[in-house]
Amino acid sequence: MTHEVHVDIAVIGGGTGGVAAALAAARAGKRVLLSEPTDWIGGQFTSQAVPPDEHRWIEQFGCTASYRELRNGIRDYYRTWYPLTAAARSAAAFNPGAAGVSALSTEPRVALAVMEAMLAPYISTQRVDLRLHHEPVGADTHDDEVTAVTLEDNRTGERTTVRAQYFLDATETGDLLPLSGTEYVTGFESQSQTGEPSAPAQAQPLNMQSVTWCFALDHHAEQDHTIDRPADYDYWRDFRPPYWPDRMLSLTATHPITLEPRHWRLLPNPEPEGAARASERGRDFPNNLWTFRRVLARPHFDPGFASSDIAIVNWPMIDYVDGPVFEVSAEESARHLEGARQMSLSFLYWLQTEAPRPDGGTGYPGLRLRPDVTGTDDGLAKMPYIRESRRIEAEYTVVEQDVALAIRGEAGVKQYQDSVGVGMYRIDLHPSTGGDNYIDVASTPFEIPLGALLPRRMRNLLPANKNIGTTHITNGCYRLHPVEWNIGESAALLASYCLDSGVRPHDVRAKKDHLTDYQKSLTRAGVELHWPQISGY
Repeated sequence: MTHEVHVDIAVIGGGTGGVAAALAAARAGKRVLLSEPTDWIGGQFTSQAVPPDEHRWIEQFGCTASYRELRNGIRDYYRTWYPLTAAARSAAAFNPGAAGVSALSTEPRVALAVMEAMLAPYISTQRVDLRLHHEPVGADTHDDEVTAVTLEDNRTGERTTVRAQYFLDATETGDLLPLSGTEYVTGFESQSQTGEPSAPAQAQPLNMQSVTWCFALDHHAEQDHTIDRPADYDYWRDFRPPYWPDRMLSLTATHPITLEPRHWRLLPNPEPEGAARASERGRDFPNNLWTFRRVLARPHFDPGFASSDIAIVNWPMIDYVDGPVFEVSAEESARHLEGARQMSLSFLYWLQTEAPRPDGGTGYPGLRLRPDVTGTDDGLAKMPYIRESRRIEAEYTVVEQDVALAIRGEAGVKQYQDSVGVGMYRIDLHPSTGGDNYIDVASTPFEIPLGALLPRRMRNLLPANKNIGTTHITNGCYRLHPVEWNIGESAALLASYCLDSGVRPHDVRAKKDHLTDYQKSLTRAGVELHWPQISGY
């Protein structure tokens, strides 16, 4: 049986961009449907278990007001419900995990709780219709518009037809694009297509960044939590791409910038000199994998509260490069997804049984999976970390020349007349399914042009995730948490503006008065359109 619902805006995909989009549309007074294939909204923050990757100025500027609400809400959650030390409680930039990679490294469940709280008023008033366990399986179109999207409950098989005036594709891999016949690209474009210095001579549509199946660990030195030997352990134990300095199941990886071997250590539950120093982003423990993406640091809490830190394993050794997980047959996609899971489990088993210890021994059997942290039965995240999506063929495509520091030089940040937000991150491309090592390019801060949110042909379908008009290369800096949130929020506010003013998104970009009014609505919502004068990227 198929049900039918009617809303103003349908947001398909409940990840970071999808939550931002639903929140923005609801606050703009629109009726919204938000679908999500798992039972957790939040995407990178939650179901993929990836602490946020953010730029160095994030505490002062460079994100939207609602993203700052999320960050503040996470910190307030810990201050309200956790037994923090006085030093941790008083830290304005409190970092729950004191992680080396993030200034706000948080447990997935806390990010989930705050996002749910942000949406709660609009769910209560039925302005947001949240459909968990729902994924798109079909789309109807007419005259370059999407008229309906079919969602399927992946528990029961029951289907729902969603009719809306605007559809936002916030799925992790741009699933609405092939379903609706919207033109898109995948993988590496060629240098002749983009002019990018880092692009290959020939396009490589199946050459995509690795996915990573993250998991959560704690450590109890006197206990044995060794998992069963994974079925594919022998394969992964010996796996070594030709460009990698050692077997991937080791403590040696490639440095992403220099491409030289980088030797890591594993020191679970290190003790800093004092609790206050635990906010210093792991600087006491250089090259310690444990503190790299730690999400709960014991020194922040009253003595005896936590018997171990909690660390998220999103480390170079489990970047899955054997093949892409979409744009291939369903059978091949399933094989690669299972391969990514097996690789992660094999790395854990290797850590528990064979990893070299500083004391000369081998193995850390006290490493324990934390399924309660990831909300799963096995301790792995609900979904793999997807770094790269299908990307629309856009009215404007951001290329390497727009953001690379070596190319921009003294010209600095490229400003767009149609900017709808800002972001900052190095072009950080992980090893790929096509056999590439890291590609790391220094970048300037950047803006998000409205043209990158507009498909060339479709009129009421907007990207709200990593599926905007970037290239394989520039996706490497537009794919992070605050940028994805900004994209989703700006896409929703664009759809809301169009509903209120009776114009189409392409007209907003083409007509100066509409562009000005739309950008004013973004500014009122707290979306920063341009960077302040800064130096020292």
